[in-house]
Amino acid sequence: MKKELYMLRVGMLTSGGDCQALNATMRGVAKSLYKSDKEVEITGFLNGYRGLMYGEYRVMKPSDFSGILTTGGTMLGTSRQPFKLMREPDENGMDKVEAMKATYNKLKLDCLVVLGGNGSQKTANLLSEEGLNVVGLPKTIDNDIYGTDMTFGFQSAVEIATNAIDCIHTTAASHSRVFIVEVMGHKVGWLTLYAGLAGGADIILIPEIPYDIKKIADAIRLREADGKRFTILAVAEGAISKEDAALSKKELKKKRLKNAGRYPSISYEIGDILSGETGVEVRVTVPGHTQRGGTPNPFDRALSTRLGAHGAELILKKQYGRLVVLRGTEVTDILLSESAGKLKYVDPESTLVNEARLVGISFGDR
Repeated sequence: MKKELYMLRVGMLTSGGDCQALNATMRGVAKSLYKSDKEVEITGFLNGYRGLMYGEYRVMKPSDFSGILTTGGTMLGTSRQPFKLMREPDENGMDKVEAMKATYNKLKLDCLVVLGGNGSQKTANLLSEEGLNVVGLPKTIDNDIYGTDMTFGFQSAVEIATNAIDCIHTTAASHSRVFIVEVMGHKVGWLTLYAGLAGGADIILIPEIPYDIKKIADAIRLREADGKRFTILAVAEGAISKEDAALSKKELKKKRLKNAGRYPSISYEIGDILSGETGVEVRVTVPGHTQRGGTPNPFDRALSTRLGAHGAELILKKQYGRLVVLRGTEVTDILLSESAGKLKYVDPESTLVNEARLVGISFGDR
């Protein structure tokens, strides 16, 4: 079929923290667009929204999207541009939103594709409300974007965090100790919950279920009474005690600043207190940013390809202001405004949490 003379111009950026399947998702968008009956020009903005603000970009070639399905990170680079600062001028007094709109219009873009998490999609929705054609793709290892059952990057991160717990199991079997594996997740516990389940953790602590340190100590003693020589805790970096959960934001911030010099993270605080409560040695392992890195696993490669293809379909149909999502096993889309500003939390009363309790996992709350 002969291609139309009209040039379809699409901008693309990756924003926020990196993850394993960003390149795979961009590939899904690009390959689908190139296979259409349109002449397509894709412009990649460098380092997230910063590239859109300051006109830092490069025109991509079809070859740029070859051989990147298995490559982690993002070939465009990324940066964090907090949504709450988007309406504030930069250090030179530049209006960030107007600058992004100016770049978009200067390049005569038909659509902007935003691959990012909650903050990035809030900005995508803002630009959509400002009159730009935007399509969002849900990226985050935290799996906390409202409206989608799964985000790309999540399953790859689960695999890495689970492997860390698996590795701890082999040394745990040799020592009578308590081992803590700290998993990423400041506000939600999806990653810790899934990795804890998959890795056979005995105790899982997530932000949505405030813990009682004495209940955790009781769970450890119960295992000792049953002849278990070790205990493994999967702890989200945002895990919080019942006492701290009852504090105001101001009080909590003050307490954390006070403890910052003593404890590098919550896991070390929990470990220190548990040592005193149980008399057992506690060791802490923090996989950290390894959870964002490496090659995307097969699930994420397939999901990213599907999400990217659907995003391209929205562009070709001129259906903008949408966020591509996974519902059950089907890829579909919702309004950006339906998701923007909302987090998808773990429900403490969900069947998932209940099933974990049924197999004997403690959440440190009862």
